[in-house]
Amino acid sequence: MNRIIIYIVTVGLISVLSLPAVWAQATAQISGTARDQSGAVLPGVEVTATQTETGIARNTVTNEAGLYVLSNLAIGPYRLEATLPGFRSFVQSRIVLQVNSNPVINLVLEVGQVSEQVEVQANAALVETRSSSVGQVVENARILELPLNGRNVTDLITLAGAAVQTDVPMPKNFAGSNYISAAGGLGFGVEYTLDGARHINFVSGTSMQMPFPDALQELKIETSGMTAQHGVSAAVGGVTKSGANEFHGDLFEFLRNDLFNARNYFATT
Repeated sequence: MNRIIIYIVTVGLISVLSLPAVWAQATAQISGTARDQSGAVLPGVEVTATQTETGIARNTVTNEAGLYVLSNLAIGPYRLEATLPGFRSFVQSRIVLQVNSNPVINLVLEVGQVSEQVEVQANAALVETRSSSVGQVVENARILELPLNGRNVTDLITLAGAAVQTDVPMPKNFAGSNYISAAGGLGFGVEYTLDGARHINFVSGTSMQMPFPDALQELKIETSGMTAQHGVSAAVGGVTKSGANEFHGDLFEFLRNDLFNARNYFATT
């Protein structure tokens, strides 16, 4: 009996961990090239990305062509640091990674002592050159502050432009969103993901129930120019809130009472 249980658990874990759609979809990536002031590439540069809210750091080393990639990074604010003996340390702060973003940050190191530091403030928007998709990110502030009928965050999809509601699924299908046509596509042609995993109702072809607004960090809507990994004309990716170094919480009250509804225009009494 114990062998059967162990076998079932092992097969289940292997199945879950082998799903490609679970990984890297709702995270971000930073890549670029390290060079000196003359434009020559610098191999062996240690590059570290630190999430400022949690203090979690990821590091890598540039290859012989001076290239580096930091993949599968959680979204949020970051500080990027690069060091190499004989060169001043390079630091860039205020880097904000959003859902599925892939900014290219090239590093320029100046000759000097490692103890000396060149710091760059990333106030300008980061340029993303590795993705052709068109869309926008709905930040947490807009998710919480914009009015939502029934606290359904999928109503925000139409904010991206080129997206309209075309139909309403039958109630018995327990769909989490209405049929949305993006850039003239079919109503069931939108790919939904939540924290990297597919989040689609296989009966209606729409989204399953999304978390309530207080639990959602960001929502990214891509309406055209999709890459081959999606296989559809549009995609919506949601990311739930993650932990940080501070305790926080939310409390809300939700009330829908027909006594507050507007009176029917054709009512006789």
